[in-house]
Amino acid sequence: MQTLSTIGWSEIRQRFDNWWQRGNTNSPLLNLIARLDEPAEPLETEKKFSEPAEQYLDVPEIILRRRNFYRQHQLMAEAYPQVSLDLGPGSLALYLGSEPGFAWDTVWYNPCVTDISQWPVLKYNPNNAWLKRHIEMFRQARSIVGDDWLLNMPDLIENLDTLAALRDSQELIYDMIDAPDLIKQKLTEVDSVYFKHFEQFYDLVSWQGSNSFTAFNIWGYGRTAKLQCDFSALLSPAQFNEFVVPSLRSQCRQLDQSLYHLDGPDAIKHVPALMKIKELDALQWTCGAAQPDGAHDRWLPIYDQVKEAGKALWIMLYDGNAQDWLAGAEKLIKRYGTDGLYLNFPVMSQADANHILRRLR
Repeated sequence: MQTLSTIGWSEIRQRFDNWWQRGNTNSPLLNLIARLDEPAEPLETEKKFSEPAEQYLDVPEIILRRRNFYRQHQLMAEAYPQVSLDLGPGSLALYLGSEPGFAWDTVWYNPCVTDISQWPVLKYNPNNAWLKRHIEMFRQARSIVGDDWLLNMPDLIENLDTLAALRDSQELIYDMIDAPDLIKQKLTEVDSVYFKHFEQFYDLVSWQGSNSFTAFNIWGYGRTAKLQCDFSALLSPAQFNEFVVPSLRSQCRQLDQSLYHLDGPDAIKHVPALMKIKELDALQWTCGAAQPDGAHDRWLPIYDQVKEAGKALWIMLYDGNAQDWLAGAEKLIKRYGTDGLYLNFPVMSQADANHILRRLR
């Protein structure tokens, strides 16, 4: 089973750092994971979860299953051993008063603000039950994995996405029309409490002055995070500039590396505004359900804007088979070069992974 001490971690760190700096990497950053024909070590017995919450809260079992995954797969190129302990996408909402709904395939957050006129100031509460439990989960995980793997920064999520979880998306739309100044005040409060929580988890997950983030296989020196506003699919460009950009800019200024998660065709209209955030380092593109993968020509205008702004690109290739993924990768490299390009692939056979690695290195 591979660990940080067996994968050439020093070289991987350097290549990630080059990617963030949009420097010369001679080949794109690659996330490649290959299935082994036989497990590298005997597998441990996995217990059956009796209810959905267990798959998010049972730390020893989460780590056991991750060990089994690494016994059956080889990490290649810039893939590295890591483990996530997310309480869904957007756990900041839990620390601010929401209660979770655990399902087998997701976690949702139940709105907790029914009267906007009575919305209390959003503050850091060290006694919040979900925050205390989440912190204890990370401490337990560290005691198990030691320095063999990286613990990922949890997916806190920010700005309007957090407010939507607390308030309800439809209600928040009306609030932005009826009480825009109040919503801007709440965004300022979210910005403040985000970093109070980020710092607490950074102390738990940081390793040699760096951190890995739970989403999109990113690592960086200092404080590294993925940012987003999926709620922006409902916004006009003017609303995005008014309500979201100030929060994103504030976050980017307090992070050492930042990647924005652009989610689906309805969010493409916000790329020009994002590219004007000088402090933003990279853009990750999620194509959306039933859409072609990241190598399709339809998405090239997005990438053109990113490269023109001097930022890094994160792209996922998954349509077809390994030959199609390789062809897509080579097309992107021909158009954009290798600097500031990070390509992610599905899990594949060892033969396919070795072929792609030889061609792209």
